[in-house]
Amino acid sequence: MSVPVSVLDLDLATVHTGGTVRETLDSSVDLARHAERWGYRRYWFAEHHNMPTVASSATAVLVGHVAAHTSTIRVGAGGVMLPNHSPLVVAEQFGTLETLYPGRIDLGLGRAPGGDLAMLRALRRDPSAAESFPQDVVELQSLLGPLSPGQSVRATPGTGTEVPLYILGSSLFGARLAAALGLPYAFASHFAPTALVDAVQTYRREYRPSERHPEPWVIAGLNVFAADTDAAARELHADALRAGAARLTRRGEDLTPAEADAVLASPAGGQIRMMTHYSAVGGPEGLQDQVEMFVRHAAADEIIVATNAPTHEQRRRSYEILAEALDLAG
Repeated sequence: MSVPVSVLDLDLATVHTGGTVRETLDSSVDLARHAERWGYRRYWFAEHHNMPTVASSATAVLVGHVAAHTSTIRVGAGGVMLPNHSPLVVAEQFGTLETLYPGRIDLGLGRAPGGDLAMLRALRRDPSAAESFPQDVVELQSLLGPLSPGQSVRATPGTGTEVPLYILGSSLFGARLAAALGLPYAFASHFAPTALVDAVQTYRREYRPSERHPEPWVIAGLNVFAADTDAAARELHADALRAGAARLTRRGEDLTPAEADAVLASPAGGQIRMMTHYSAVGGPEGLQDQVEMFVRHAAADEIIVATNAPTHEQRRRSYEILAEALDLAG
C-alpha cells in the first residue's frame, strides 16, 4: 500500500439491535486488537451524545480502555468536539492518556457539537462556543506544550506531553485552520464528500510549516465494504444504506428492507447515497485498485477507513480482507 491505513470506528461503538453497551465496547476492543495485528496504523473513535445507539460519548475513557488492551497501534479521538469542553480539561485527559501510553495517543479536534440542541443544553454549553474553536485549539496546544515563563495555568498531566493534534473537517474552514496552524488535517470524506478535493487543495496551498510538522499531512476518510465475494460486499453496502435510511426516518429504529429501499429511492434518500460516495466495495481481488484510486483522487498521505456492517463478525472480516488485499502487515 502506498500510504498508511487506519481504522475509524464508524459505528462509533454502535449498539446494534439486540446488543448491549458492554458487548459493543468489548467488540471495539476485539476489533482494535485485530487491527493492530493486521497492520493498521491508528484506531480512532468519535464523540457523540444523546444517541441511544452510540456508546462512544466518553471518548477519552474509551481511548484509554482500548489502549490498555493493545500494545502498538495508535489510539485516539477522531475526534473530540472541542466546543463541548474546556481546553484545560481536554489537555488533562489526553495528557494523562499520553503519560500512561506514551507515543500512542492521538487527539483529533472537531468543532461540531456531536449532538442536538437538547444535548448542548444538558452539557451547559452555548451553541456559539464553536465560534471560538480556533482560539481553543491554540490554547490547547499551549497547555500540551512546554511550560512557558509566567504561565499561570498548567495541565497536570498534560504540560510537555505534546500530544499530536489533528484538525478534523468537512469544509474549507478546517482546511484553512489546519494550514494556518501547521497541523495535520483529516477530512471526513466518508460521510461528507462534497468539498474533499477543494479542501485538500486549499490546505496544501495555504500550509504554513510548523516546527513539529514541516510538511502538510492529509488523512482522508473512505468507506470500505469488503467480503469474501463481490456479491456479499454489495449486500453489506446495501445494508449500510438501509441503516442510514432508518436513522433518517426513525432515529435508528429498524425498517423492513422494502421500507428502507423506498426511502433510498426518494429525494431524501439521495443524501444518504451521497454520504457514501467514497466507498470501496468488493471482494479481495478488486479492493486495492479502488483504494489506490481514492488515494490519488484525494491526494492523501494516509487514509482512515470505516466499515458499517450489521454484525461485529462482518465488520471484523471486512477489515481483515482489506488488510490482506493491501498487504498492510507485510
